[in-house]
Amino acid sequence: MKAMVLKQLCDLKENQVPLELTELPVPVPGDRAILLKVSACGVCHTELDEIEGRTPPPRLPIVPGHQVVGRVEAVGNKVNSIKIGDRVGVAWIFSACGKCKFCLAGNENLCPVFTATGRDANGGYAQYMTVTADFAYAIPETFSDVQAAPLLCAGAIGYRSLRLAGLKDGQRLGLTGFGASAHLVLKMAQHRYPNSEIYVFARSAKERAFAEQLGAVWSGDTVERAPNKLDCIIDTTPAWEPVVEALANLESGGRLVINAIRKEGDKHGLLNLDYPLHLWQEKELKSVANITRRDVKEFLTMAAEMKLQPEVQVFALEQANKALLELKTGNIRGAKVLKID
Repeated sequence: MKAMVLKQLCDLKENQVPLELTELPVPVPGDRAILLKVSACGVCHTELDEIEGRTPPPRLPIVPGHQVVGRVEAVGNKVNSIKIGDRVGVAWIFSACGKCKFCLAGNENLCPVFTATGRDANGGYAQYMTVTADFAYAIPETFSDVQAAPLLCAGAIGYRSLRLAGLKDGQRLGLTGFGASAHLVLKMAQHRYPNSEIYVFARSAKERAFAEQLGAVWSGDTVERAPNKLDCIIDTTPAWEPVVEALANLESGGRLVINAIRKEGDKHGLLNLDYPLHLWQEKELKSVANITRRDVKEFLTMAAEMKLQPEVQVFALEQANKALLELKTGNIRGAKVLKID
């Protein structure tokens, strides 16, 4: 099978090829696993962080990709919940122990042996992959393969962020950064909280215009002050400065949810917290760590009900490096997806 493989970490630059198109044997599913013929795989900012060494290091060599959609080609002899021909998706959560206090409470995203698709096990930048059946999800018929792919991470993690924000209908929501996840959160918020105003902070004028096109009542740069204080803000950026600026835009008693797997170092002294301005008045900070199976299932159900349509840009498998470079350089409108033949 064809696969795009990361063999060593590197700094992604123009004309650089971090992922190599490689021929690999088709994997064989274990007793409780399935073999998936991949048709689409979303491209996520997390893959940039993995390639450039800013997150826990991936197992090398590795096939990246954790927003995977395809058809089941084979099942293990202990799999009863999924059959050959079913269309399923695979998300960031590849496996968890199922026995620790977090797993038993339904918080397998906090499991100490949590493993990630495309980081700890081969993912969807390939024609085939295997996954344990318990971590595969039925894809609603309303979505095409390409439309469904970004829902499995950008959408599901956005759903978790919105759930953790604790927003009530009529309260004001802010979104800092406006890429694949945030544009889906905006649509979700409009559906769940129709009386809530949504404010967007983004460095790119194109992203700000896109946000207003989708219904944001106001958009501005990440360092700007919104015309009103916000009850909840969800940050999806990889930097610290937007977090500090978001705190200044937060209402007393408000909550800031940080939806990011890492933050860049404070190289320029930007993390300059002023306690009265940024943290006083019982403001809350909450981080998002991974997603649970519950998040994925609930979100896919809701997305189908509201006929959520992600904005996507399609690339061939062999163009994975191009898609990643565009993501790094800020050439973003919605989500990028690899269509795999």
